[in-house]
Amino acid sequence: MATKPPQGDPVQDAPKVAERKRTAAGLPAIGHTLRMAHQQMGVRRTALTLLSVNQKDGFDCPGCAWPEPEHRHRAEFCENGAKAVAEEATLRRVTPEFFAAHPVSDLARRSGYWLGQQGRLTHPMYLPEGADHYEPVSWERAFGIVAEELTALSSPDEAVFYTSGRTSNEAAFLYQLFARKLGTNNLPDCSNMCHESSGSALSETIGVGKGSVLLEDLYRADLIVVAGQNPGTNHPRMLSALEKAKANGARVVSVNPLPEAGLERFKNPQTPKGLTAGTALTDLFLQIRIGGDQALFRLLNKLVLDTPGAVDEEFVREHTHGFEEFAQTARTADWESTLAATGLAREDVERFLRMVLDSERIVVCWAMGLTQHKHSVPMIREIVNFLLLRGNIGRPGAGVCPVRGHSNVQGDRTMGIFERPAPAFLDALEREFGFAPPQEHGYDVVRAIRALRDGEAKVFFAMGGNFVSASPDTEVTEAAMRRARLTVQVSTKLNRSHVVTGARALILPTLGRTERDLQAGGEQFVTVEDSMGMVHASRGRLEPASPHLLSEPAIVCRLARRVLGAEDDVPWEEFEKDYAAVRDRIARVVPGFEDFNARVARPGGFALPHAPRDERRFPTATGKANFTAAPVEYPHLPEGRLLLQTLRSHDQYNTTVYGLDDRYRGIRNGRRVVLVNPDDARELKLADGSYVDLVSEWKDGVERRAPGFRVVHYPTARGCAAAYYPETNVLVPLDATADVSNTPASKSVVVRLEQSATD
Repeated sequence: MATKPPQGDPVQDAPKVAERKRTAAGLPAIGHTLRMAHQQMGVRRTALTLLSVNQKDGFDCPGCAWPEPEHRHRAEFCENGAKAVAEEATLRRVTPEFFAAHPVSDLARRSGYWLGQQGRLTHPMYLPEGADHYEPVSWERAFGIVAEELTALSSPDEAVFYTSGRTSNEAAFLYQLFARKLGTNNLPDCSNMCHESSGSALSETIGVGKGSVLLEDLYRADLIVVAGQNPGTNHPRMLSALEKAKANGARVVSVNPLPEAGLERFKNPQTPKGLTAGTALTDLFLQIRIGGDQALFRLLNKLVLDTPGAVDEEFVREHTHGFEEFAQTARTADWESTLAATGLAREDVERFLRMVLDSERIVVCWAMGLTQHKHSVPMIREIVNFLLLRGNIGRPGAGVCPVRGHSNVQGDRTMGIFERPAPAFLDALEREFGFAPPQEHGYDVVRAIRALRDGEAKVFFAMGGNFVSASPDTEVTEAAMRRARLTVQVSTKLNRSHVVTGARALILPTLGRTERDLQAGGEQFVTVEDSMGMVHASRGRLEPASPHLLSEPAIVCRLARRVLGAEDDVPWEEFEKDYAAVRDRIARVVPGFEDFNARVARPGGFALPHAPRDERRFPTATGKANFTAAPVEYPHLPEGRLLLQTLRSHDQYNTTVYGLDDRYRGIRNGRRVVLVNPDDARELKLADGSYVDLVSEWKDGVERRAPGFRVVHYPTARGCAAAYYPETNVLVPLDATADVSNTPASKSVVVRLEQSATD
């Protein structure tokens, strides 16, 4: 039987710490999954729901974007995917009576964990100006309020339309169409905060801002490098792919400041071996200092260049540009500066080199550990250089693999959710819909926050997500949101973005992935694109949490009709009735989606074209894959300071906190912990179990403080520390961003640790 939500916020002032784990999954994962699922859904609903996750006739997991194999297990989900499903399919409800009993001022003092545990939103809710309670509102009145504020703007560019990575292809396409018909490209999305650096680097170097591999390439690889990524928590089904690659003879190199259980040993709960011994995944662990990856790959490239016969000269000659300048720059790399930047031992780098030279097919995977630094874009470009040198792009078993975090974040970008759209996309939109889209670039996430802060944006509309908690510089972000005239959140569950609002606020409750979507044209399905460019259908099976919910496409279509008026010639009503009509338009606007409806009807969907992978054709400015040459950068620490990376716990997905434990790292019953290398802790006189305030230091001189963190002695890289977000987002300056991509530099924050008043 499902349990009731917690009445009060759990006390987190005394986290418990035990020895970290060295294996992931196995029987403990099964037990944890079932316990959390039963708490939210009950036994029968758990069985019915989980058996539909990631099945060809089921629904796409609302968690990560890792692809499904062609032949799927009956239980094709991981522990954290099951948590995501349970949170959405929960039997708990947040009704108008809940809001009547809880003023916004009270909810604003609650933790994100407590807010999320209350259950599914059931009714549209409105917070009038000056009020402290949300009140129920009709859908018609809600759309009228949005229309009032949008039509009162001096310019459409005073509105911001944010998108979460959960939004389906159909909803995303309609959403960007509405925003551009209104007259703005202000379409920031969660990718701005995560893989924007990957897209920027890959678009310049190989011509496509996406990964170039499919699952089958991982299975065929000789060497897989996993850099700046913790798949055991963030993409657990990736462990099964690594296990299969290992069985086929691949070796795995892990490059990370922290040892992670999932990359040490994987106990696959779906195999007899997995329930006993499991599989050791990592052959070489390089415990790199935060931000040292560019230096590592630069030296590796020099060593490859210096090895006779190691460079694929035919590939370089036929398919690349800029080799000579790159090679000249790479040859200046030296051991002394590289070892200082990386903290690695020379013998480990030499072993890595031998593994590279022994491998014909290499895949490099990465995630936020590489994308959220000032120098992230040149860092990823250097990885591309590394792969190009030996011809490891555009052949089976090799390529780039940026692992996306949210289930359709890549698809949303494909559908046009981008503040800097390509001219070709806008031209196609104009041909199809007969209007001139705006050409001026819009706001990304950081620029949107600045615009709200400075009064240049007045309406904020979020299609999913938890913008306030996900964004950097928490105090600045919250103050910026409170300056808005209207904030609107399309949501399934309560989160902090509902209690940090503009003068007026709306909560618009929507269907989840797990739920049936019945429209006037019959039962509908939506589509998503995974991290490897596979597009497939998603069909919910459960009855909606409330009869008052609307689907995301329906919300966009009704809002567009209300704002743009009856004279607008886009058939919004037809699109709401039948999503196939939306897909027909996508097919005529977005390359690779030709004959969309017929192709997505096939079980498993279809792969989008990828010129570098499919043809060894590189649609860059030079017509070839581009080597790049940039100065090596890495963070330099003042004496007595540490370099902090923000990260997730195992009971967390993005900003959604499922529980207060991080069992792989040995943390229980609390999230305000900071992981510090024992040698650094001794030098700084920080006892294990003592309490400190984390204070970030940046060139603007502003003090940013996160108080009351328990020190945990932990085997991090020297000079490095780690703590969970969103609690530590307050430490990340809004203007501390990656060059080129403007992604918040959340993985390299200089901090000092001061004794806390809590101690």
